[in-house]
Amino acid sequence: MAAGDRAAEFTLEDLNGKKVSLSSLRGKVIFLNLWATWCAPCREEMPAMEELYNEFKGNKDFVMLAVSQDRFGASAVKPYLEKNGFHFQVLLDPENKLSDLYDVSGVPETFIIDRHGRIVAHHMGAFDWSRSDVREALEQLLDAKDV
Repeated sequence: MAAGDRAAEFTLEDLNGKKVSLSSLRGKVIFLNLWATWCAPCREEMPAMEELYNEFKGNKDFVMLAVSQDRFGASAVKPYLEKNGFHFQVLLDPENKLSDLYDVSGVPETFIIDRHGRIVAHHMGAFDWSRSDVREALEQLLDAKDV
């Protein structure tokens, strides 16, 4: 999937077993990141993701979803998040269903989805998500209230 495409529907479980679907988040700006605990570039970008999450967590229209591709699910992911102090929402995809659905070539890979469910940005590889231009772009998407 690429910028301009409609984001494909999915339903995955979070670390507590609660199901989260893309359609349930309609009307929100979604930061969708696919990653794994064993992925060095993923680990490299996560502190910047946490910084971005902390910047926007007070905005009810912003959602950060970090989708773990770890085969062992929560048993691999929970200790990693706790050890590193990451607080953004994590969904589990041990069978890599989302990778197939979104045609992901490797992790990390990130999709920014607007309020209408369209992919407005797609980034492959690690990135500094704490940059001011990223914040400004997200603020513009959040200010666009024409749902």
